[in-house]
Amino acid sequence: MIFSGLTLTNFNFALISSMLGLSIYLTLRTGLLSLANAGFMSIGAYTAALLTIHLGLPLPVSVCAGGIAAGVAGLLLGLPVLRLKGIYLAIATIGFGEVIRILMLNLDSLAGREVTGGALGLNNIPLLTRTWHLLLVLAVEVYIIIRMEKSNLGRSLEAIREDERVAAGMGISVVGYKTFAFTAGAVIAGIAGALSAHLTRFISPNEYSFNLAVQILAYAVLGGSRFWLGPILGAFILELLPESLRFLKTNRSIVNSVVIMLSIIYLPDGLAGLGRFFRKKVKEQPGA
Repeated sequence: MIFSGLTLTNFNFALISSMLGLSIYLTLRTGLLSLANAGFMSIGAYTAALLTIHLGLPLPVSVCAGGIAAGVAGLLLGLPVLRLKGIYLAIATIGFGEVIRILMLNLDSLAGREVTGGALGLNNIPLLTRTWHLLLVLAVEVYIIIRMEKSNLGRSLEAIREDERVAAGMGISVVGYKTFAFTAGAVIAGIAGALSAHLTRFISPNEYSFNLAVQILAYAVLGGSRFWLGPILGAFILELLPESLRFLKTNRSIVNSVVIMLSIIYLPDGLAGLGRFFRKKVKEQPGA
């Protein structure tokens, strides 16, 4: 089988990746191309890890604090940059991620206490995250997103994605809803970072580079960004597939790239849009 030989650790990382996929799903659903989620993840990871290491706070408190810290950063960043669109917004958020990474690299210690550990990272973070924690958090996030999409809030976000000017003409606060989606995505990414830090027991600034930002975007591209299940599906495939192809050694990344490329070409709505794709093909058949 394709996914034979996978371990519980692989499954845990897939769950964390699913949370990251949901974090970018919220922004993409509003028509925002943001690549700041790796930076938000690092803020959540370092905040939670430091609170646990230095203050001995329990995991739920540290995770909530990591999510709030990332959310505050998302709000402060979103207020000035969300007036940008397309590639300009992407470039601005890439810059934010690099600023956070460099800050973490240089903020080695403060007042004689270890902060980020610099390039060496933070070691010996307590192993507190369990699989059921990840499943519970992911389930809560999915539940909230489903409820949101069925509300006026979800319909407003969809309207903004389809046409901002029409949405504004309908009385929808475009900037306000964009800021909400951006901040909510930051909170989810921060929570994922906090849980990940207490799973791996080690974090380093270079883990949250541009490569991770692109990987998070790939979850939504492969799985589909119009349905909440899409980013989760994409995260599981891109997280578990390389582990199943270890026999390819350094060529594993090529398979990932081919999978994403084929998805973009033949499934613009992602794997979650397969149903729509097949229905279209059936209608195109003679006599259908």
